[in-house]
Amino acid sequence: MQASQLLLEEPIRMASILEPSKASFFPAMTKIVGTLGPRSRSVEVISGCLKAGMSVARFDFSWGDPGYHQETLENLKKAVKGTTKLCAVMLDTTGPELQVVNKSEKAISLQADASVILTPNQEKEASSTLLPINFSGLAKAVKKGDTIFIGQYLFTGSETTSVWLEVSELKGEDVVCVVKNSTTLSGSLFTLHVSQIRIDLPTLTDSDKEVISTWGVKNNIDFLSLSYTRHAEDIRHARDFLSKLGDLSQTQIFAKIENVEGLTHFDEILQEADGVILSRGNLGIDLPPEKVFLFQKAAVYKCNMAGKPAVVTRVVDSMTDNLRPTRAEATDVANAVLDGADAILLGAETLRGLYPVETISIVGKICSEAEKVFNQDLYFKKAVKYIGEPMSHLESIASSAVRAAIKVKASVIICFTSSGRAARLIAKYRPTMPVISVVIPRLKTNQLRWSFSGAFEARQSLIVRGLFPMLADPRHPAESTNATNESVLKVALDHGKTSGIVKSHDRVVVCQKVGDASVVKIIELEE
Repeated sequence: MQASQLLLEEPIRMASILEPSKASFFPAMTKIVGTLGPRSRSVEVISGCLKAGMSVARFDFSWGDPGYHQETLENLKKAVKGTTKLCAVMLDTTGPELQVVNKSEKAISLQADASVILTPNQEKEASSTLLPINFSGLAKAVKKGDTIFIGQYLFTGSETTSVWLEVSELKGEDVVCVVKNSTTLSGSLFTLHVSQIRIDLPTLTDSDKEVISTWGVKNNIDFLSLSYTRHAEDIRHARDFLSKLGDLSQTQIFAKIENVEGLTHFDEILQEADGVILSRGNLGIDLPPEKVFLFQKAAVYKCNMAGKPAVVTRVVDSMTDNLRPTRAEATDVANAVLDGADAILLGAETLRGLYPVETISIVGKICSEAEKVFNQDLYFKKAVKYIGEPMSHLESIASSAVRAAIKVKASVIICFTSSGRAARLIAKYRPTMPVISVVIPRLKTNQLRWSFSGAFEARQSLIVRGLFPMLADPRHPAESTNATNESVLKVALDHGKTSGIVKSHDRVVVCQKVGDASVVKIIELEE
């Protein structure tokens, strides 16, 4: 890519930097995924998170039992009702995660140059000389000189809260290591990561399957975040498992790329997955620091061109304890948006951080500012060139709708859809204005009962940049007449007016199916 292409098309006016940020109905086009946990599970805090801009709630099953997460989810439902803000549910699997077991929860002090033994004997007490782990095959997987990293929950690479170990000797199933930095590990659970070593455990573990088939089915989860995805086969296996559960056949699977093995097979994984989560915490340990920005740019670009959501993690770690992000973190969030990320995922910052609501609010503001200088024109040209010709019918309609909306300076694009696919395709071209996706419910039956589809499709657009769902009245079926379409359009426009994104004399681009034809039309609103 030429250097000139990376620059913003026109210099940013200094005045615009000095103007205060404007509040709008949608905090940002980029979506925010918040992990709910000890600091963010009351109705009050979750309501604050929703108002601040969280649109997907992540439930991380590498800690906490299903009952605990169920209570949190019930509170989320109350908060959604109270704030009338839609929120999707993401279940994050544990996967082949290696953990140090610290039953007593006493802080463990480790001194540089001292020796520590990692043992699979979980009956033993964790101490500064012995750490029990949940995997018996570590001694077979590592060799002398390998690097092992241990930190709490989601490690940061911070030398004050986590530790680097170097393998010095293998004794049967035990691994003897030299401590490379002094630190104190506190808490009950520490994650262990061996740099660039394959761990021979299934991606979807038995305990993951148990959680999905009980908690996941009961709560009709929208997204499954598949931890440690290493091959396309991992996604196919998970999809096969979900389809057998019936109720979860519509659940979208997001591949969580956490190590070099996942990066090596990225193209095949992207083809199979519904979206990708770049787990920069683990990747930042598996890769040298100078390579971290490269995989982000390459992976997000590939997701963008495939029209699949790209989610970036670990952006404002310091906000776990502080009210403001560092300058580097603020720049990092903005760069993720400029790279083309659909969503930012907050982990420790909302899970156990002191300021979950403020974190979501600040990240949203940074995203919003970055979106204003996102080079849509260059992006659009790249996307069209990548697709090539002849374009498929739907691609052609979607790109035309976005081009028309930009040319006439429309304030919003309204797209009628029943599967959500058309709306996602429009969002793929990154219009500068919001896309309201009006999901028209479809009547379906499983031979025993009739039900309306639509809620899934609406919630699943909550992770796509620029896409804002609205569920149409089920009394207006998908095979609707023109008159019905007009009345649904009126409801959508009224929604736009009350939320302040549409004003009189604004232009609106509407994308809908009329009979067998897809139509893009421009309407100008009257008083």
